[in-house]
Amino acid sequence: MELRVPYQPEIAPVNGSLTLSALVALLPLLTIFITLGALRWKAHWAGLSAVAVAILVAIFGFNMPVGLTVFSALEGAAFGIFPITWIVLCAIWMYELTVESGHFEDLRSTFHVISDDPRILAILIAFCFGGLMEALAGFGAPVAITGVMLMSIGYPPLRAALTVLLANTAPVAFGAIATPIITAGTLTGIPYQEVGATVGHQTPVLAWFVPLLLVLIVDGKRGVKEVWPAALTIGLSFAVAQWVSATWLSVELTDVIASLVGLAAGVVLLRFWKPKGTAEAAQRLIEMKTHEAGEGFHTTTKVEINEVKPVTGPKVAMALFPYLLVIVIFTVAKLVAPVRTALGMTDIKFRWPGLWTGEGALILTGAGADNSSTIFNFNWLSNPGTLLLITGIIVGLVYRMSPALMAKVFGRQVYKLRWTFLTIGSVLALAYVMNLSGQTITVGTWIAGAGAIFAFLSPILGWIGTAVTGSDTSANALFSTLQQTAAQHLGIDEHLLVAANTSGGVVGKMISPQNLAIAATAVGLVGKESDIFRRSIPWSLGLLAVLCLLVGLQSTPVLSWMMPNFG
Repeated sequence: MELRVPYQPEIAPVNGSLTLSALVALLPLLTIFITLGALRWKAHWAGLSAVAVAILVAIFGFNMPVGLTVFSALEGAAFGIFPITWIVLCAIWMYELTVESGHFEDLRSTFHVISDDPRILAILIAFCFGGLMEALAGFGAPVAITGVMLMSIGYPPLRAALTVLLANTAPVAFGAIATPIITAGTLTGIPYQEVGATVGHQTPVLAWFVPLLLVLIVDGKRGVKEVWPAALTIGLSFAVAQWVSATWLSVELTDVIASLVGLAAGVVLLRFWKPKGTAEAAQRLIEMKTHEAGEGFHTTTKVEINEVKPVTGPKVAMALFPYLLVIVIFTVAKLVAPVRTALGMTDIKFRWPGLWTGEGALILTGAGADNSSTIFNFNWLSNPGTLLLITGIIVGLVYRMSPALMAKVFGRQVYKLRWTFLTIGSVLALAYVMNLSGQTITVGTWIAGAGAIFAFLSPILGWIGTAVTGSDTSANALFSTLQQTAAQHLGIDEHLLVAANTSGGVVGKMISPQNLAIAATAVGLVGKESDIFRRSIPWSLGLLAVLCLLVGLQSTPVLSWMMPNFG
């Protein structure tokens, strides 16, 4: 018998108490944090256990029909497989083609032409190049690609994973051509340029210091003492460019501009200044790799580290070709309007089976409208994964690899990613169940009820949303209107809190199980996601505390002067 009565989430379904309902709704999150952080379960088991808890909470705590709960989980799992895991698969495959062809060793030598200091290279690769990849692709591609790039210059796998996760913070708000900010603007009715300008007065504060933190992770206090001029120069250049572009130039191109400016500043500085202790730092990386191996962190990623050899111009060009091609293809696909429109027209959108009837959606929003999350977008051609697949095919042909060899490498990666598929699928199933049943919005409403102090807490909502979904865009879809309503109720500038949701999300992404799985896969540590999580979460919480303090003070006369003027 077809169900025709739609489900509409309640804000306080557990005994009519918002506090009790929120505490119950937090159980799935606590499950995944405890199983990953305290119990050190493998990520796919942690994800599956959290999905089970979310389903039970949805059915028994939030009164969601069993069928709708199951179909919501299935839609989330499908979204996790495509496009999320598809993006990671194609990114890793493209990298493996360069290894198979022998050109990746030339890329390592090319990096050493710029600098032979591994700490400087970490900043240039993970922060600058990773920021550029975040601007154009997003969805885990920067973590996947820069993770293996760091491995190629001698980084031990665990250290490489931590470095790229931390680096993939500051650019996230403006990632994928500012999709999170455009989403927030669309939902709140605030011009997205104004939301972006406000975010551009928050995230640059973090961006300035992220390269310094990367060096601290890589080489401790000694490294900071020896290379701080480069870290602060690149960080400050990125931050100023991000501030200027978001405020006056282009919200969509903010990360592109900031990444290129930061990279250029680093290259120019290195012409006049050389870091101290380069050889010793390289030796410490070797010792670190031995230490990690002794603790059980054995990588399965194929990276051969040989003696660095001089490279000629043609070899440099061939080594850089895949990454320059990525930039060209994504720039055309995302920034050339006719191409972007043509690609978008190939998207296939359909109502997810079991969540719709002929009369409309069977799951409504809190406002009573059809929930748009029940419509699945099969963007088979326009999504970053397919663009990376096209890039990889071109790279393989230019490298004169046979289609059979390219297919063999692809199949090898599918097998390698089998547990990552399960992890990301389960995490997105968790996100969909929590979102569609109303669990996430209940937690957000509860936090928003904190009163005047909410300005200091508002980034936490973005942090939670991104930690659950792995997407700053999804976090804004969940909480941006809630932030706007809270701001209006408290008499705070709505631009500030909507932007704070986006900014909070950037530091939540590094502990998202989805991103942890991508990082672990890239560096060959599948099954060690809990160890990466344990080492990442202090950085995430520390940066979140800084953001909370910054946003809170921006709501007061102390730092209100930092806010852009839209009068």
